[in-house]
Amino acid sequence: MSIDPVATVDSVPSRSVEVPGWVSGGEATQARLVDSVAHFTHQRDTEALDHSLTLSLAELADARTVTLYKRAGERSGPQESLVRCSRNALGRFNIDLVPRSADASTDLLLQQGERDGGCVRLRDGGYGMLVPIRHDGRMIGALMLESEHPLEMLRPLVEGFARIYANYVGLLDESERDKLTGLYNRRSFDRHLQRQLHGTRPREGEQAGQTWLAILDIDHFKRINDTWGHLYGDEVILMIAQQMRASFRHGDALFRFGGEEFVVLMSAIDREAATAALQRFRTRVQDHEFPQVGQVTVSVGFAVIGPHDYPATVLDRADKALYFAKNSGRNQVFSYEDLRARGALDGDVTAGSVDLF
Repeated sequence: MSIDPVATVDSVPSRSVEVPGWVSGGEATQARLVDSVAHFTHQRDTEALDHSLTLSLAELADARTVTLYKRAGERSGPQESLVRCSRNALGRFNIDLVPRSADASTDLLLQQGERDGGCVRLRDGGYGMLVPIRHDGRMIGALMLESEHPLEMLRPLVEGFARIYANYVGLLDESERDKLTGLYNRRSFDRHLQRQLHGTRPREGEQAGQTWLAILDIDHFKRINDTWGHLYGDEVILMIAQQMRASFRHGDALFRFGGEEFVVLMSAIDREAATAALQRFRTRVQDHEFPQVGQVTVSVGFAVIGPHDYPATVLDRADKALYFAKNSGRNQVFSYEDLRARGALDGDVTAGSVDLF
């Protein structure tokens, strides 16, 4: 179900509540809770953490649905997502990720979580509870539980999980991000590649797309550093990262591999669509006025990712296309598959831009 806090819930008046059996349990219950926390904090990436959080709460609270509402940080753009764990007809839990653009329902949901202790009565007769999630004094999302049972007694438990989640997300985010730009770093690349491959499977009625890997390299970056100094070089890198966020879609994964090299994992219907997206980025950078430095350009090489490709293989293909762009005058976009089809890579092409291992 879509979360519409205004249309789907009513405030719950103060009343005595029925407590699920496990809440008042003994050692077995405590062991179950400790086991859930241990499994939850064992995760090493945010997607697995999100799944573990919603599943743990769904099982502990005997909920029919647990939804983790997330608002991305400022450096990631105005993206939102819902991670929903719901019980199916067989009593098993399914977990779905629903990305979406930010809208007014964001504030409505978070405001609802602040009112009336977050306890609500659903119009279908069920019970709901909204718990905000904060990190460093900022609201980063909320948890919504739906159950056949009243949930007031579970609020301390859910708030505890929300605090653990917020702290752990901060640690994971720091380990996955480049410190200068806030883009993902190289160490998180393989995991994102696998996620992108799984994410390209179309939903029913949708047209199938492909996954592409593009390597972006700032032209003559050494000259920029030598002429203007490293402070201006860092400023150029920061602005390139900003242009990447403004150019690519929220679902695309953006990386800084180090130095002046960046990588994009993106979905596109075909090569023409991928080329158009990368050309828009190249033009955007070319037309941007960089303080003191003036004009900066980028060269781009990209390749399609097959379902059975190794990361090093597709990186090498994209790197060869990038090397071709560099040797052909820079400030250009080339596809590995297109170059192969034209016979432009039939000879020895020594690509050396990206360290593959």
